[in-house]
Parts: sequence; structure tokens; C-alpha cells
Amino acid sequence: MNAPPLILTLTLDHVSQQFFNEKRRSHFPPERNYLDAHLTLFHHLPPGQPQVINDIQMAADTYRQMELNITGLKMTGSGVAYMIDCPLLLQLHAYLQKLWWDKLIPQDKHKLWPHITVQNKVPSETATLLKAELEQRFEPFTATGVGLSLFEYLGGPWKPVKQWQFNER
Repeated sequence: MNAPPLILTLTLDHVSQQFFNEKRRSHFPPERNYLDAHLTLFHHLPPGQPQVINDIQMAADTYRQMELNITGLKMTGSGVAYMIDCPLLLQLHAYLQKLWWDKLIPQDKHKLWPHITVQNKVPSETATLLKAELEQRFEPFTATGVGLSLFEYLGGPWKPVKQWQFNER
């Protein structure tokens, strides 16, 4: 049996994680909501490659906690996501992308569009209504990226593999 692919996400500070989890619980179709809210950096890293783990450890040791500017909401086609602006996060992603270029699937070779999805796989009318509702009360805010989290993809659910913390600011 082949080992499942790996997913790398940015770890959020506790308060922000709780905020996005609550939005996801409130608006994601319950039958599809078996994950916490997350900011995916890479969707499909190859398993069983110690160099990938070493590279993540090096990145966590090199980068510091980062301020994430939550700038607005965006339609994702069949859902809604919070948009995030963070030049340091884009730099981290580009660094890892360059290291792993020959191992990446096409989806992971694109420039990172940082976002956290709180609704997905719903009719476009439902998503449009939610976006309008959330925008009525939206004010830009900040969250903190505090580290990196690696998961095994199990065909839907994710299994935690390891977490790394960034240096504090």
C-alpha cells in the first residue's frame, strides 16, 4: 500500500484558529466538514522523503511568526474564503516551492493565493448570499501565522504528522 500524500499548512494562533473554525462550522456543509479551518501551502507533497521534512524544519527555524492581514472575502466558485495578505508568507512559499519544484504537482507550482475557506461545495447562490452577509459586518483584521503543520491526506480527513513553531517576532 502506498503512503498517502502530505499536505503542508500554516499554523494559526489559537484565537484566529477558533474564529475561522467557528465560521467554517457555521457555513460549511456538515457532511463535508471534517477538517478544521486551514491555510494550505502545499496540497500534495510526496511521502517518505526525509529531505521534505528537513526542509520544513529549516524553514520553521529560519522564519519568524508572521502577521496575516485579513483583507476581505472572495468567492471560490462554490464557496467563500477570507483573503489574506502577507508578503512574508509568499516569500516562505516561494522558498519551499523552489526547493521542491521537481516534486510538486501542477496545483502547487502556482503562486500562492493565501486564503481560508469557510464555505465550499454549495450552490453559487448560497455562496453569494453568505459573502454578502459576511461583508456587511467585515472589518479588516490580523491573525498570526505561528508555524507549519504537516498532515497525511486520507481521501477526505487529514491525519496530523508533525508541527513546527516559528521563532517569535
